[in-house]
Amino acid sequence: MESLRFVLPQSEIPTHWYNVAADMPNPPLPPLGPDGQPATPEQMGAIFPMAILEQEMSSERWIPIPQPVREIYRLWRPSPLVRAARLEEMLGTPARIYYKNESVSPVGSHKPNTAVAQAYYNKQAGIKRITTETGAGQWGCSMALAGQMFGLEVRVYMVKVSYGQKPYRRSMMQTWGAEVFASPSNMTQTGREALAKDPENLGSLGLAISEAVEEAASRADTNYALGSVLNHVALHQTIIGLEARKQFELAGDWPDVIFAPCGGGSSFAGIAFPFIADNAAGGRNGKPVRLVAVEPSSCPSLTKGDYAYDFGDASGFTPLMKMYTLGHDFMPPGIHAGGLRYHGASPLVSQLYHEGLIEAIAVPQLATFDAGVMFAHAEGIIPAPESNHAIRGAIDEALRCKETGEAKTILFNLTGHGHFDMASYDRYFAGELEDFDYPEEAIRESLKHLPKVG
Repeated sequence: MESLRFVLPQSEIPTHWYNVAADMPNPPLPPLGPDGQPATPEQMGAIFPMAILEQEMSSERWIPIPQPVREIYRLWRPSPLVRAARLEEMLGTPARIYYKNESVSPVGSHKPNTAVAQAYYNKQAGIKRITTETGAGQWGCSMALAGQMFGLEVRVYMVKVSYGQKPYRRSMMQTWGAEVFASPSNMTQTGREALAKDPENLGSLGLAISEAVEEAASRADTNYALGSVLNHVALHQTIIGLEARKQFELAGDWPDVIFAPCGGGSSFAGIAFPFIADNAAGGRNGKPVRLVAVEPSSCPSLTKGDYAYDFGDASGFTPLMKMYTLGHDFMPPGIHAGGLRYHGASPLVSQLYHEGLIEAIAVPQLATFDAGVMFAHAEGIIPAPESNHAIRGAIDEALRCKETGEAKTILFNLTGHGHFDMASYDRYFAGELEDFDYPEEAIRESLKHLPKVG
């Protein structure tokens, strides 16, 4: 019987993370401070430990994974690489479809890969408390779990629309000991101002980030942790792609194209970045791997945003980052892929896209749920709404192969399961979900508010 699961022994958990900055044609552009000059470690040290800042600015190719972090990784890593043979059969495609199953973590997603690392470095620095934001709740759960592992208090500002849509994610955070507040909240000046302008404000990741950063900056015992976007987060997530490379060797195969959902960019970076090194050397057997970020058409930062310096949060507390952005005060609609409701994309992902080294597509909400249900019928796993974006990209590619007869190898990142997203599926089955292509004129209006640099 042909093997469909490719599982590494725990001795094969990577010992180092991969830093894509070492293999980029041009050095990553630096974040800027309020004066328009490159931000210094001292400026960012108010909310991050020095070890994290060193990783954020490093150009070293390999960064060692601390042993305490690897020991916790053993709870779920290495995650399996799985051949989706039943999905291939359902589609009638000659393509071979694989997925990296990150839903096997205690949280049910890829997010603990960086949460555990960030909690470790903050604990080493003597920090007592962590503030953070969360959209769909997977990151907040991950930080709550990691805080519990290292004895840190955790406070989570959860985007209000997701706070209402995903109550069991809230329960999970509280089970792991975290406090959870709907954002915008009355806990911060940022939240109070947002509610004064619009008492019905549904929130956004940018706004929740502002609240968490505001609180962290006001207390010496508290640091901030971010679940996506920044270089060190992308670094920690590369354990996904590093394992996948070894697993494809076991399978005797190699991907032609990789799809991953993309909001801030952590899951895309995690699976795609380790293949950038191969592409930089001309690709396996002279054939580079196509790397495709899949974003929602309602929040299309890569495909419709401007490549510009912008704040990472709604209120301008963060340094300015060069990224594809819809404008830091962009307020996305209340789609159910809450983890993708972010106004910008990771600076590293953005620069690679700007330089033509990766691709990006935007897909509508209903098509992603269509794909998720099809995957559940074939493979049994109910995916998270965020993961459905990558599945949509993979299915569409497989159907193109059906038309052309090409036997491509397709890999996608199954970033998490949807067990706590069933209210979203209920609305889908009831015909209550809608597609929403954000109007060009609304994007143009938001982009008028980009900060002036230089």
